[in-house]
Amino acid sequence: MNVPDITTDAATLAIYVALGTGVFTVLAETWHARRTRRVARLAFGPLGQARLWTRLAPPVRVLALTAMAWGLVTLFFIRPRVASYDKIPDGGYRHLIIAWDVSPSMQLDDGGYDSGKQKKRTRAQRGAGVLLSLFERIALDQVRISVVAFFTGAKPVVVDTHDLNVVKNILDDLPLDMAFDPGKTSLIDGIEESVKLAKGWEPGSTTLLIVSDGDTVPDTGLPRLPPSINRVLVAGVGDSRRGVFIDGHMSRQNARVLRQLAKRLGGEYVDVNDVQIPTTQLADLAGVRNFVDPGEQGRRELALGCVATGAGLLALLPVGLAFFGSPWQGGRVRRAKRA
Repeated sequence: MNVPDITTDAATLAIYVALGTGVFTVLAETWHARRTRRVARLAFGPLGQARLWTRLAPPVRVLALTAMAWGLVTLFFIRPRVASYDKIPDGGYRHLIIAWDVSPSMQLDDGGYDSGKQKKRTRAQRGAGVLLSLFERIALDQVRISVVAFFTGAKPVVVDTHDLNVVKNILDDLPLDMAFDPGKTSLIDGIEESVKLAKGWEPGSTTLLIVSDGDTVPDTGLPRLPPSINRVLVAGVGDSRRGVFIDGHMSRQNARVLRQLAKRLGGEYVDVNDVQIPTTQLADLAGVRNFVDPGEQGRRELALGCVATGAGLLALLPVGLAFFGSPWQGGRVRRAKRA
C-alpha cells in the first residue's frame, strides 16, 4: 500500500486557511489603523504622521501571515522525504532473491584468500563476502531480500526481509545442507522455488541472484521467469581451473554450465571467485526511488520559502517601525534634555 500523497482536499484546505488568515488580518489591520489615528500626535509627534514607507507595513503583514498560513498547512500534509520501512515507493519495494547453493562442495577451500591474509576461504565464504559487498552498494531500505537454499531440493529460508542481520546469519556457515537428504545438487530446484516466490510481485521489481559452484542443468525444463523478474545474475564461486577431490570425484566451478544457464535465463554470468559483482549490474537495486510523487515537486520548496519569508518579515517589521517609522523620537529628546 502506497503512502498517500497530498490530496486535492488538503491543497484546497491550505488555500482556504490562507484566505481566511488574510481576511482576518485585513480586519485586524483596519481596526489597528483606526485606533492609531486617535493617538497619532502622541505616537508620531506634532505632525501626527509616520514616515511614508510605513504605509507598506499593513499589506506586508497581511501577505506575510497569509503566506505563512498556506506554507504551514501545506507542509503539514506533505509527507517528509524520509526513507523508512513503512513507506513504500510507487510500484512497491524492489526484491532481491538469492538462490544460495548449500551443497557440501561449497565448503571446499578453493574460494581464494582473505585479503591481506594467507588463509584460504571456502566457496561459501567467498560467496557470502561477495553478497556482503553487494549489500553495501544497494539501497537496502528500499529492497526486500529473500534467500532460497538449494541442494537436493530447495527451501525458502527467509522471504522479504529488510533485516540485514538475518541474512548475514544465514550466510555465515549456517548448516543448511542438514535440511536436505544427501544426493546430487539440483540447481534447477533452486530456480523453480525462486520463481514461485516472485510470481505475485510487481512486474520488473525483482533481481534473481544465483550463487553456486555449478551443476548439471538439463537442456530443457528450465522454468519460465515471471514478469516480476527483470534481471538475473549468476555468480560462480570456486576455482574454475583447478579442482578439489570430494566424494571420489573432482569438483571445481563449472563455469561453462553457469555461463550457459545465465544465457538461457536472459541474464549475466560473473566469476566472483576473484572479483566482485560490478556496480553497473546493480543499477536497478542501487538506484534510490524518490518517495515523493512528481506532483509534489516544487510544492515543498515553495511552502518552505513562504514560511521563511513570512516569518522573517514579521520579525523584522516591528524593529524597523520602532527605529525608522517616525521622524520624531520623543524618548530620545527627553533623554537629551536631561543630559
